Amino acid sequence: MRIRPIQISLFILFILGALFGLMFLSKKGQVEKAQTQDDGFSYEGVSVKYPTYTTFLGLDKDTVLTRKDILEVANIVTPLEVETEEEENTTVLSKEIKQLPDFSKIDTTRIVRIRYPDSNPGFAKKLKNKLSSRSCRIIHYGDSQIEGDRITAYLRNRLQHMYGGSGPGFIPVLPVYSQISAIVEPSSNWQRFAFFDPTQKKFSHKKYGAYLSVSRFTEHLEKLPDSTKIDSMPIVKASIKIGKSKKTYAKFRRFTNIGLHYGNSNFPIKISVYNDGALLQQDNLIADGKYHEYKIRTNTTPANLKIEVEGKVSADFYGVTLDGGSGVQIDNVAMRGASGTIFTRSNTATYSKMIRQLNPEIVIMQYGGNTMPYLKDSTGVENYAKHVIYQANWIKRQTKNANIIFIGPTDMCLPVNGKMETYPLLPYLNDKLMETCLKNDIAYWSMYAAMGGKGSMKLWVDEKLTAKDYMHFTWKGTKIISELFFTALYLDLKEPKNNDNT
Repeated sequence: MRIRPIQISLFILFILGALFGLMFLSKKGQVEKAQTQDDGFSYEGVSVKYPTYTTFLGLDKDTVLTRKDILEVANIVTPLEVETEEEENTTVLSKEIKQLPDFSKIDTTRIVRIRYPDSNPGFAKKLKNKLSSRSCRIIHYGDSQIEGDRITAYLRNRLQHMYGGSGPGFIPVLPVYSQISAIVEPSSNWQRFAFFDPTQKKFSHKKYGAYLSVSRFTEHLEKLPDSTKIDSMPIVKASIKIGKSKKTYAKFRRFTNIGLHYGNSNFPIKISVYNDGALLQQDNLIADGKYHEYKIRTNTTPANLKIEVEGKVSADFYGVTLDGGSGVQIDNVAMRGASGTIFTRSNTATYSKMIRQLNPEIVIMQYGGNTMPYLKDSTGVENYAKHVIYQANWIKRQTKNANIIFIGPTDMCLPVNGKMETYPLLPYLNDKLMETCLKNDIAYWSMYAAMGGKGSMKLWVDEKLTAKDYMHFTWKGTKIISELFFTALYLDLKEPKNNDNT
């Protein structure tokens, strides 16, 4: 039997018509998922995912935002570039940066402002007083959104130019992600243990310090060896090389106050510090099991610093801080996969002693994204908000009442009927976090709103401002969102005489 082309065409049209007809049987929300309901229909207890005709024809939209809206958000501010040359006139550069943002070119009505608690009308003034003091340390806790010193580095550079200060702050002994703020080269025998890493077994003592991770050059021992076993153990050497990065902001390439933070040292450990091969200082770490900071002070930024430690049993090394002598220092503490709910589970005595030695005046917490996929209903959102605030209040007590700013999650998307749409519970999560923060004397900045709100993430991805995981910013996007936050903060910090332009 010979099949003619017209018969093939009619058959295809029949199939397409039948498939299109099924769309009229499909109902919205018929197939339930974690937070969403896909289109579909059910037959004898079996659910079939299938688009409705409105979904297929694109008549249903998740957002009213357009590409123009996102381009306008991205163009509200002009981010700074990294200074790649050390020979620039830093005095002139500092003056130029202090004059920025230029509010004659910025529509400040479009800036999403930081919300401050009504019960504390002087909150912003306290921030300004602390930043203007001789020395102000800020700790920026967050999830993978700030990994690699993203967002933190930009804010650090801005504030150090405004209020003085230099150096990149905290650097892990064993970095597990790339960052541009300093060159850190640990020897190969270091191991890293993070309290927030769900794949690692936690130390029973839970002494992870203020940065919630430790590095060791020998294996962790739950039970300390006795004197007989110690005598037979070999001496192990490890080192950390620290240098200036040529890829970072010029301010970060100047540091003279180096701190090696350690604890749980119960056996002799010798430490030697070299610069360009010349011995600067040599000591023994304090072996009393408590937290300590080993201080290294130099007249100029060391070009090639090497810290060498040797002993039979490693201490827990919480990290290195690279600071200038005064001004603003900001520590980037990135916790991949964390939701900001583990602080109170760490050893309070160790955390408290270390945090009071660091003495942060301001703490920034940036969480919410990692918990979003696991929230099932409004009760889950409310419980999470309460849990986060419990953590924030605990940190406040340990820091002797530091001011806390909470940065909420970005817009986030999941596939619904073949399209990327905002998580249905995300707007409520943003609102609930803001409400709970403000009730507990914590300032709040909505990154979700700053991006444009519901449906903005997909458009940011389209403009290559966020990665295709629909979560993390690209370098270009990082600078834009960082400048939006800084501008919001700057509006509250600048002198009253300059407020005419706002």
